[in-house]
Order: sequence, then C-alpha cells, then structure tokens
Amino acid sequence: MASSFRAFLNSPVGPKTTHFWGPIANWGFVAAGLADMNKPPEMISGNMTAAMCVYSALFMRFAWMVQPRNYLLLACHASNETVQLYQLSRWAKGNGYLSEKKEKLHPSKLMLILLLYAHVNKILCPWESCKAFCF
Repeated sequence: MASSFRAFLNSPVGPKTTHFWGPIANWGFVAAGLADMNKPPEMISGNMTAAMCVYSALFMRFAWMVQPRNYLLLACHASNETVQLYQLSRWAKGNGYLSEKKEKLHPSKLMLILLLYAHVNKILCPWESCKAFCF
C-alpha cells in the first residue's frame, strides 16, 4: 500500500507536478458552470461561454497529446466542455437564436407552392388555358 502511494506521489502526473494541480484547479470552472445552471439565461455571457468552449476543446487536445497523457486534465475539460455547451445553448435559446417553435406553412400556401413548382418544371399543368405555353 505504501509503495503504491509512493509510486503515485513520485509519478510524472502525481501531486508533485503541475500535471496534477492544474486539473484540480480547473475543476473550479466545472463547479462554477454547474452553479450557473440555476441562473436565468439573461445573465449568461455568450462571448465568455463561447471562449470557455474553445478553451476546453483546445486543452482536451493538449491533455491527449502531452506525454505522459494527462487523463485528469482530459476529464476536467471534457466535463467543462459539456457544461459550457449546455450554458451556450441556454444563452442562444434565451436570445432567440434557437427558436423552440417552428413556423408551420399553411396548407393553402403549400398547395400553391407545389402547383407552381409543378407548373414551372412542366410536371403537370392545372390551367387548361396555358397548355400552349407550358409544352
């Protein structure tokens, strides 16, 4: 037991290195994002949330590419990316960028569009008087 703890203590990603304390400090971003889920979307900064998304995406790649791989940093930034993307979607919905209801096309307008499409593409001509011009 003591030898495995000593091995962890002296490992390249152990608590004697920044590979350990950096991710531990970054969990604060995740905690702050989780705490902000109860706030109204009007209080969310779209620019800052987007910057946090880019930041976490870049550092996820860094955590994967650095040798030795830093799985603690990868988990931290993957969690932060998830939280920040959710916050960004709340901000976008709150500002009307992602509308929740779609405008439906009235059936009469849809029929007119289909008839015009058929007429222009010479699929069928519903107007007897224009047969000379259609074909």
